[in-house]
Amino acid sequence: MLLFGGLPLFYLELALGQYYRSGCLTVWQYIAPAFKGIGFAICIIDIYMAMYYNTIIAWAVYYLQASFTSVVPWSSCDNPWNTPECSEGSDSHGNSSIGAHKVSPAQEYFERHVLEVHKSGGLGNMGTIRLPIAFCLLLVFVLVYLALWKGVKSTGKAVYITAIAPYVVLFALLVKGVTLDGAADGIAYYLSPDWAKLAESEVWVDAATQIFFSLGPGFGTLLALSSYNRFHNNCYRDALLTSFINCATSFVAGLVIFSFLGYMAKNLDRDISSVATSGPGLVFIVYPQAISTLQYSPVWSVMFFSMLITLGLDSTFGGLEAMLTGMCDQYPNVLRRHREIFVALVLVFIYICALPTTTCGGFYLVELLDTYATAVSVLFVVFIEGVVICWVFGAERFAQKIHQMLGSTPGIYWRLCWTYISPVFLLTVLIFAFERTRTTDLDPSKYPWWSVRVGVATALSSICLVPLYMIYMFCKSPGTIEQRIEACLTPIEPVNNPTQV
Repeated sequence: MLLFGGLPLFYLELALGQYYRSGCLTVWQYIAPAFKGIGFAICIIDIYMAMYYNTIIAWAVYYLQASFTSVVPWSSCDNPWNTPECSEGSDSHGNSSIGAHKVSPAQEYFERHVLEVHKSGGLGNMGTIRLPIAFCLLLVFVLVYLALWKGVKSTGKAVYITAIAPYVVLFALLVKGVTLDGAADGIAYYLSPDWAKLAESEVWVDAATQIFFSLGPGFGTLLALSSYNRFHNNCYRDALLTSFINCATSFVAGLVIFSFLGYMAKNLDRDISSVATSGPGLVFIVYPQAISTLQYSPVWSVMFFSMLITLGLDSTFGGLEAMLTGMCDQYPNVLRRHREIFVALVLVFIYICALPTTTCGGFYLVELLDTYATAVSVLFVVFIEGVVICWVFGAERFAQKIHQMLGSTPGIYWRLCWTYISPVFLLTVLIFAFERTRTTDLDPSKYPWWSVRVGVATALSSICLVPLYMIYMFCKSPGTIEQRIEACLTPIEPVNNPTQV
């Protein structure tokens, strides 16, 4: 997935943004004007992402403030939110050494105290806003504004902290994790692949989504940030180095997670597969439960959730900067002159839209948005993006643009991936992803019959902008049908020659 999907498109977006020095909206006038809808789709995806992703960061902020105590509050069942089913000998799946149908204190803390999901009947009855979570979310948006209001100047300073600090914490957690009893079993489980899983389409969809979420193609982040590079900057080296660091970081993070899972399994005398979970449950239930059993657990908890917050902020900075840069490039006289006000208005709008995710049933909305709003849309965007650049604009033509920047033409591997391998690969995964949206495994007791329709409509709200803008461009172009098609597909030459920058 990395070699034939993530890396080629990562390099493509870096080179594209660096050559034309444009964001996700204006760059398409230099490629094929009719496909400007790709840029608008990216902006919508980034907004959806900020709506629910920042809420997850807000949960981490709540855990962080709760960690400044002598004993973490999810370590026992002696709290007002606990029920008779709570057992300190249970894991996150309700398995207990003293009986069935028991839940861990970490699970009850997350579900009954932080989220209060028991006060919600599901997506159809989400309950009231959780004021502590809404306040934590407001704090997240304030931090985002302080990082984005001045553009790359302020974002660059913030990223020095959000990009470097997690590595310090990750290394400390790794050292601690590998010394725990049972860590070797967890790491062995992590490094032992189940090859039969490769036959499942869901695995490929999840892998593709993870690669694009971690590397950034399809979100406009690479286009926006690379547009500030020097024209002759070695973006080829940057693509290889960044991808390697990203994958190495993910691998080390896996070692950290599974060393703690092995420790948990050892403590509970259970198989690791029964302890391991995915999604928010891993971050907010399983891992906190493991931390609560350590000596100086509040210290480890502060380190862990500080790492989550900085990683989350780093990602949200990139996504929102992509959207803001694209809009400011499109309307420079109005938005770029008043960027501080524009950024504030955008973040206020997103915060208001995100408030439903802070209700008692907000978890269900977060899960729905995570399933539909971004995964399929991002795969569609990167597929269309690659096809337009390499088949409409032309792979050889684009390779010559890279030659002007770097002094050398991309090798046969890159051109084959851009032209044939990546589009076919992504199209196959995209078909699997569309199929999965029809056969979702959302709990019907919590998600009404209309939930899937709302989710699909959310995904289509960004995807449909691509064909709609093509129709709009065709209709507004003057002349005959042939002349209109030519106007839609003929790139505009930059006013300022990029080679002179």
